[in-house]
Amino acid sequence: MPDAHISVNSLTKKFGDIVAVDNVSFEVPSGSIFAFLGPNGAGKTTTIKMLTTLMRPTAGTINIAGFDPVVSANDVRRSFGIVFQDPSLDDELTAHENMFLHAGMYGVPRSETAKRIEELLNFVELWDRRDSLVKTFSGGMKRRLEIARGLLHTPSVLFLDEPTVGLDPQTRNHIWSYLKKLNQEHGLTIFFTTHYMDEVERVADKVVIIDHGRIIASGTAVAIKEQASAASLEDAFIKLTGHAIRDDEAGAADHMRQMGRLWRGGRR
Repeated sequence: MPDAHISVNSLTKKFGDIVAVDNVSFEVPSGSIFAFLGPNGAGKTTTIKMLTTLMRPTAGTINIAGFDPVVSANDVRRSFGIVFQDPSLDDELTAHENMFLHAGMYGVPRSETAKRIEELLNFVELWDRRDSLVKTFSGGMKRRLEIARGLLHTPSVLFLDEPTVGLDPQTRNHIWSYLKKLNQEHGLTIFFTTHYMDEVERVADKVVIIDHGRIIASGTAVAIKEQASAASLEDAFIKLTGHAIRDDEAGAADHMRQMGRLWRGGRR
């Protein structure tokens, strides 16, 4: 079995008397595509914030690419890229300028920056639009640019928070074709959240479902469907988590601003 790229053991986060994440443990094998699922407010965002150094755990341990986010936050940040659910590009800059700004934030050597930007914009088929303002891009083009930007500093793991939300089926398929190619050809570990269960069934090697801060199912999509005696993963998800509509976790929209502040003020 591949080594664990991400290892989480007995992870807990409390806000006063509220337990947002409750004794959670899981592993993400290197080079795998890992789906982290749950209803709104289930603890996904809080867990991801702890994994990406934005929040300290109350208890438990995390290891990402050999580093502890609490002890070696900057090493962990260099090891991952992230694509947020909410748009985080600067619409008043060009595609190239957004990439160049990110390269500076992550300390990409100036001698490598131009080549990396060209390679990645070609990879997501945006090189011919490199000098166009991002505000002229479609939603799918912006998502492709965000993926390219997240890969600019050559991370070994890519976090994707609802990477295809709001996109039409054709664009969703296009985005996943890029991601699967990266995974297969470069061994990139992909950790993603989504509410599109068809995507999970098509691409995920392993699935974890969290609800009320606790993991309630773990395994392949097929195994989880069998566990719930359901014909589809969506049916299994609803059986396991219930039919009630949930409120979302607060604070997800400011994720990029927090990352920017961490890099500007805390890089050592």
